[in-house]
Amino acid sequence: MNSSSANLQPAAVSNLYGHPLPSYLQSDKLGPWGVYLQQVDRVIPYLGHLARWAETLKRPKRALIVDVPIELDNGTIAHFEGYRVQHNTSRGPGKGGVRFHQDVTLSEVMALSAWMSVKNAAVNVPYGGAKGGIRVDPKTLSRGELERMTRRYTSEIGIIIGPTKDIPAPDVNTNEQIMAWMMDTYSMNEGATATGVVTGKPIDLGGSLGRREATGRGVYTVGVEAARHIGMDVSQARVAVQGFGNVGGIAAKLFAQAGARVVAVQDHGGSLYQASGLDVPALLVHVAEHGSVAGFAKAEVIAQEAFWDVDCDILIPAALEQQIHAGNAHRIKARMVIEGANGPTTPEADDILQSRNILVLPDVIANAGGVTVSYFEWVQDFSSFFWSEDEINARLVRIMQDAFAGVWAVAQEKKVSLRTATFIVACTRILRARELRGLYP
Repeated sequence: MNSSSANLQPAAVSNLYGHPLPSYLQSDKLGPWGVYLQQVDRVIPYLGHLARWAETLKRPKRALIVDVPIELDNGTIAHFEGYRVQHNTSRGPGKGGVRFHQDVTLSEVMALSAWMSVKNAAVNVPYGGAKGGIRVDPKTLSRGELERMTRRYTSEIGIIIGPTKDIPAPDVNTNEQIMAWMMDTYSMNEGATATGVVTGKPIDLGGSLGRREATGRGVYTVGVEAARHIGMDVSQARVAVQGFGNVGGIAAKLFAQAGARVVAVQDHGGSLYQASGLDVPALLVHVAEHGSVAGFAKAEVIAQEAFWDVDCDILIPAALEQQIHAGNAHRIKARMVIEGANGPTTPEADDILQSRNILVLPDVIANAGGVTVSYFEWVQDFSSFFWSEDEINARLVRIMQDAFAGVWAVAQEKKVSLRTATFIVACTRILRARELRGLYP
């Protein structure tokens, strides 16, 4: 059985026993959660006797919506809506980032938490999946307002997070400083320093070497492995990258160091093209100074939509969800798509790319480098013993290579896409843990 478009049907609006699902759990209510449910439906036929537990995958364990009131610098009171969703904790504590973005929704956070469950199981780290966010444009806040909002949000979700319960991390528009404020707030409320409550912290507060580059390094690592399997010479490859932040920028740097030409980049500020290859180190400096690729002089500016028409061998979407869809998937000229972002490809686009023999390395394996090194950080915090950056990178590469090899083998055996193969591996692990634990009471 393959993952053809014939299988792409909206999930039923009732569960296996005919009981209606709540409206926010139904896949016909479009959004990231609906995309995730369609992905789950595709893997159920491969779960064998574990399929009786499949409904577990379609329902978050816990979803918390909180009001986050703060006093602005001008003395007025502003309210922001925050979320923390724990999708599944059968294999260990929840793990997943926190994003600050004006378009954050419950559907998005639910889907991201579920993809974290799959991702953690795919690389076999002992975590479940969780995710959080606040609907806010952080660029509109002063540093003081941002800190007050972060601390209030942390205090509000403090009832469900903790080093052995749910461990947040950086995501879109959050960073080491945000994690430091979260750790401090949780620690003050607990009455003791708890470095393990978050990962992605500053090194001085128990952060791990190599964490900042880990997701991009993971993207590069699985890209090299996949290229080897399909006979692509990375040193001769042309690469296009959407999103030039912590993931896309690092991946671009590593591919360029391997000899590849990064011919196009796109972020919120604009799109650039250079057939002979962009000067990636100079572009990284420019982005660090100016906040986007806009204004970089050593490249041709192209229209945002023209980015999808660029001739390349490897395309790395490393921005936000649903960037590759039925409207642009036909235009992509790459041989391989490596998903640095979470959920950047819709199921319809997945089918289009597969029909065109474009290999898609799904997010749930391709961008798992970040959570893998987050796991290393968490372990180091518990033991108060820290590894060198070379040790961190070597352990990361080994885990990513082993995980990819397992997924590739399943894809070849079952004649399915790498995404479906990753879901088979991960969902089997999740549901086996669910079955072994049983139900209480």
